[in-house]
Amino acid sequence: MHCVSGRFFVKMKRIVFFATTVLCFGCQHREAVDAQPQQLASEAKSSPNDWLPSSTTRQIVVREGYVFSYHEKYEQAEWVAYELKASDLKGANFDRPFFIQDPKVKTGSADWRNYKKSGYDKGHLCPAGDRKRSKKTFDETFYTSNIAPQRHDFNEGVWNRLEQKTRYWAQKNGKLQIVTGGVLREGLRTIGKEHVAVPEYFYKIIRNDTGGKTKMIGFLVPHQKSNRPLYEFVVPIDVIEQKTGIDFFPVLPDAVENRLERNADYKDWSF
Repeated sequence: MHCVSGRFFVKMKRIVFFATTVLCFGCQHREAVDAQPQQLASEAKSSPNDWLPSSTTRQIVVREGYVFSYHEKYEQAEWVAYELKASDLKGANFDRPFFIQDPKVKTGSADWRNYKKSGYDKGHLCPAGDRKRSKKTFDETFYTSNIAPQRHDFNEGVWNRLEQKTRYWAQKNGKLQIVTGGVLREGLRTIGKEHVAVPEYFYKIIRNDTGGKTKMIGFLVPHQKSNRPLYEFVVPIDVIEQKTGIDFFPVLPDAVENRLERNADYKDWSF
């Protein structure tokens, strides 16, 4: 009986730990979480982060400013998720730190030297400009787990335009929930000794629940220079799910999820 009780106690401690980790997204102490987001949401019930996507790798790391699912095979996150409010955009003009490896990635995030002389930028997934509310959240964006190889004319061009538009929507609509990453698959070009994959497409999914109405929009952007208007990259979120194998917003009721994810209408968003 003593042994059984001990195992039960350990199991209950583990469940409480997972639930507390998700509920305390804004707390100072973070831990890596090896569980599917929908499992965490089930345990945490009314968790404010129950909108997180599924993970194909089960290596989820929670930081103060964002959450991500790391894919060791491709040496980058398959998705980075965070909430964006107008207050996140206001802060000091912090000095940019050096990129460093992420100590919370158990398999080891890619070394920044993989990017050296590769011809690619260290492209932020959660942008530093979206995390200006504190020096800590700003500096967190410079872990190599939060970057992917990006062409300079893409990073400073169409991708930057999309980031700027997202900030405009945060100021106009209130809090946004954002999921972003590169489309990872077999056969991609790689850079560096650790073979960091170079995505051919990047995606960004944005959700807003202001006023009791949920609206979502998805972008699938080819990894190349482009002057096309942003609305031309809008696709149904279903399309991004098919390309990535990731289930976005899995805890939404099926009827609501299906309706929102099949929709490519951008009339509810100001371009």
